[in-house]
Amino acid sequence: MSTDTPTIVLVGHGMVGQRFLEALAGRGLTATHRVVVLCEEPRPAYDRVQLTSYFSGSTPDDLSLTDPEFLERHGIELRLGDPAETIDREARRVTARSGLVVGYDVLVLATGSYPFVPPVPNKDAEGCFVYRTIEDLLAIEEYARRSTTGAVVGGGLLGLEAAGALKGLGLTSHIVEFAPRLMPVQVDEGGGAALLRTIEDMGLSVHTGVGTQEIVVGDDGAVTGMKLSDGSELATDLVVFSAGVRPRDQLARAAGLAVGERGGVAVDEQCRTVTDPRVFAIGECALAADGRVYGLVAPGYEQAETVAATIAGDEAAFAGADLSTKLKLLGVDVASFGDAHGTAADCLDVVYADSRAGLYKKLVVGRDGTLLGGILVGDAEAYGTLKAFTGSVPPVSPESLVLPAGAGAPVQLGPSALPDDAIICSCNNVRKGTIREAVNEHHCTTVPEVKKCTKAGTTCGSCVKVLGQLLNAELEASGVEVDKGLCACFSQTREELYEIVLALRVTSYRELLDRHGREGARGGDGCEVCKPAVGSIIASLAPTIGAGTHVLDGEQAALQDTNDHFLANLQKNGSYSVVPRVPGGEIAPEKLIVIGEIARDFGLYTKITGGQRIDMFGARVEQLPLIWTRLVDAGFESGHAYGKSLRTVKSCVGQTWCRYGVQDSVRMAIDLELRYRGLRSPHKLKSAVSGCQRECAEAQSKDFGVIATASGWNLYVGGNGGATPRHADLLAQDLSDAELIRLIDRFLMFYIRTADRLERTSVWLDRIPGGLDHVRDVVVHDSLGICDELEALMAAHVAHYRDEWAETINDPEKLARFVSFVNAPDTPDPVVAFVPERDQMKPDLPLLAIGLRPADDILEGTATR
Repeated sequence: MSTDTPTIVLVGHGMVGQRFLEALAGRGLTATHRVVVLCEEPRPAYDRVQLTSYFSGSTPDDLSLTDPEFLERHGIELRLGDPAETIDREARRVTARSGLVVGYDVLVLATGSYPFVPPVPNKDAEGCFVYRTIEDLLAIEEYARRSTTGAVVGGGLLGLEAAGALKGLGLTSHIVEFAPRLMPVQVDEGGGAALLRTIEDMGLSVHTGVGTQEIVVGDDGAVTGMKLSDGSELATDLVVFSAGVRPRDQLARAAGLAVGERGGVAVDEQCRTVTDPRVFAIGECALAADGRVYGLVAPGYEQAETVAATIAGDEAAFAGADLSTKLKLLGVDVASFGDAHGTAADCLDVVYADSRAGLYKKLVVGRDGTLLGGILVGDAEAYGTLKAFTGSVPPVSPESLVLPAGAGAPVQLGPSALPDDAIICSCNNVRKGTIREAVNEHHCTTVPEVKKCTKAGTTCGSCVKVLGQLLNAELEASGVEVDKGLCACFSQTREELYEIVLALRVTSYRELLDRHGREGARGGDGCEVCKPAVGSIIASLAPTIGAGTHVLDGEQAALQDTNDHFLANLQKNGSYSVVPRVPGGEIAPEKLIVIGEIARDFGLYTKITGGQRIDMFGARVEQLPLIWTRLVDAGFESGHAYGKSLRTVKSCVGQTWCRYGVQDSVRMAIDLELRYRGLRSPHKLKSAVSGCQRECAEAQSKDFGVIATASGWNLYVGGNGGATPRHADLLAQDLSDAELIRLIDRFLMFYIRTADRLERTSVWLDRIPGGLDHVRDVVVHDSLGICDELEALMAAHVAHYRDEWAETINDPEKLARFVSFVNAPDTPDPVVAFVPERDQMKPDLPLLAIGLRPADDILEGTATR
């Protein structure tokens, strides 16, 4: 080219392409070069790592990685929906689909990859999709509205995400994987087995060790099933192919550029094609100098930076990248790092497995103690620490790094123990030393400032928690007082606000904010952080401080989380679910009949929950009081499935029926549930009572769990069966009924008093200074002299409990909020769309479906009951 302004042409505008543009801008090259981007998709670069979040409420705009201001500010010419069709390397010109011809001085290929679809008959039939772009997701979502069953071909990373998306769309979901286990590249046999159990417990069907031989179609040409290699046939009306990807190198091949035997544009260490020094390739379309095509975003980012530096005349080289990954698939943490499969000579394995909790942790170590790699399934909390120590000898034994909290791990290493060259953000290759520099040299004092300065935490977000810990540690080390206040409105912690409300008998959020809020917050409206937190504190102390005991009383109504506003759980389709309390899971036949009649009359989908009660889905907001009235008349009350409060107390059948039972677990479960019902707390509470050591009620995965012994009851606390499973710890044993209830009273009120907002008992027990030993000293031995007060607070709660549903239906003022439209209370929402029920539901009743996507905090409260 012989123009005054040299031209850089970028083909492709995905995540790696956008990072390349940012690298050009950061080096000032956009000011000295014309930059033209030819993009095939109809939208600018978006976060493909978070693609599945679209199904949980994210919009395409939420996923966007760029904005018009960036492009305009740097003079970048972005042409959407106009991909490159041909490259003339001799004339140095690229021709786009529209006919546009652009000359170049430097050409960068960032064409990414395409989904591999096995060559099976009818693979292009109606109802077959791939899972790669936002347009793919939109098409799947549309087709799923008239489907009941979906199957995903491929059990890798994207395959599991696709299966989760289909399940979230209401389809019965299957996963078909040719390998003998799920995620065969990332996990070994033990990790695959743990992952399989957890995913099957979620209601997905997994078929491993079989391949897809044919897509079966009906007379209309649409999918009706799949034939598998073991001779079986799977009925499905939607198929998603997620069997891997291949480099998109067709454009490069046609231009005469060298490609690898298995695909990928061959490049050198500067990511310059080995055929033409003016052409570069980055990301998933590039075959790196080490002979590998990298399918992760982090190596692509490094390649983008390398090419920008090379164009600027600086020395740079891409010498390979770390293939460690940490993901949350279907809510399950999965991570692998280093030599995860133990291929090094003479290496050893350190393994911890708990099949009941879905946990599998394996470390690969050398004979000299060097940490070589590992696999984590079910709990990847230690991933950042372990990955950072890979290649070195950790300062503690490998055993202590895989044992879960509460299982005897002697030492837990935090981020502060990591060396400065430890990678904290693998997506953007940001080291601990860089984060320390951002705090100490660039004066960053908040996590958003650190993210902006270093780019750490801006891609997948899994390192943000560690960023906060490192930030606080550096600030404290430099003598800066770290603000540990609840939010921008209050400088006090939640625990301190609890003490203020209790001591001063504060009954109003407005009073608390105006008297104790930060200077600039007084007289304001508060924020979404402190309103529900303070609302919870006032609700838990209401009988003692003289506040209204109903969450919809006066000012309290405006403070509650979204679900509490309507005393029901908002679902993803905009309808509500109703969960009446069934203490201990014990229910009379007459009450079962009432639930069935209500579900039939209102067209509700019913499901028995993991907490031994029945959930009814699909109610409109104006129907809720009508449903509650019939339930209350039948003797039911609110199950508080919507609140940060006690959910259920599960039980086995105990000694009444079971030949192994040694205590009446059903009676105890009922007593506990009725005692603690409606107790508002920092987070939801779950409990269970097992009638013997066989532990059928799974009490050791609960916030407080009880197991019967021949001598009484053993009390376990701090368990969690959620996203980060944790075994409960034994607090006391062989207790009488009275002793048991007294200790639970103290434990719960001490937790409510000292926990942070949205902090489960499991996290609180690990965080609170002194841990379990301190909690035992306080609630068993009364080391702080507060047990009388804790018991009195619980007694006040028990004495003043009122059913929220019953009080609502008898209060016209509260009832006024339960309408779809204020000006037309009897009119159902006109945008409501009705879809057919699935086979197990009564076919002549519709299931409500409203196009509303609730926020993540709403979904969190409805995930398990």
